[in-house]
Amino acid sequence: MTDFNLAGTSAPWVVFVPKGSVEVRQQLAALEERGGRVHHFAASDLATEQSVYRVFAETLKFPGYFGRNWDAMVDCLDDLCGAVTGGQVGIAGVITGTDDRLLEAEHFPDFVSVLCLAADRANSAVDLDGDSLDRPAIAEHFVFECGEFDREMQERVVRRVEQPDLIVTRGEGFVGAALDPDEWH
Repeated sequence: MTDFNLAGTSAPWVVFVPKGSVEVRQQLAALEERGGRVHHFAASDLATEQSVYRVFAETLKFPGYFGRNWDAMVDCLDDLCGAVTGGQVGIAGVITGTDDRLLEAEHFPDFVSVLCLAADRANSAVDLDGDSLDRPAIAEHFVFECGEFDREMQERVVRRVEQPDLIVTRGEGFVGAALDPDEWH
């Protein structure tokens, strides 16, 4: 299955995997061994756009001025404090119980795109203009664990995630998403 590295700073930024994946567990453990943090979110708590903002803000300790919109979420995910990322080592957000309810939610494609955009920025040591940041690249990835992850479910994920600004990849037992550099860089 290894076409992604949750402890590293390379794409894909968002992966969809079967629940209980040994490979994912090993990679999350490797991130934690390096000092990174793994944060868990229940898919049932992310059913609306507003609930995504609330749950992410609470779990990842967004500042009080968080604007509760997609742009503000990108900014906050790109600028997480050391306590949340393990002293700027890295973070993985694991969304458990991903099912049709979340996949079919109106906000879901935007949610995935925002996660990709924020992770793309966090995983880089330079800004969008190519200037060096005052911090190293920070590993930031998001994992959607799906109860059923047969070929049909993988096809549904691909259909919901495919957008002009994202590159969607498939590997053995996973679907990955990252920003399309031709659209964003």
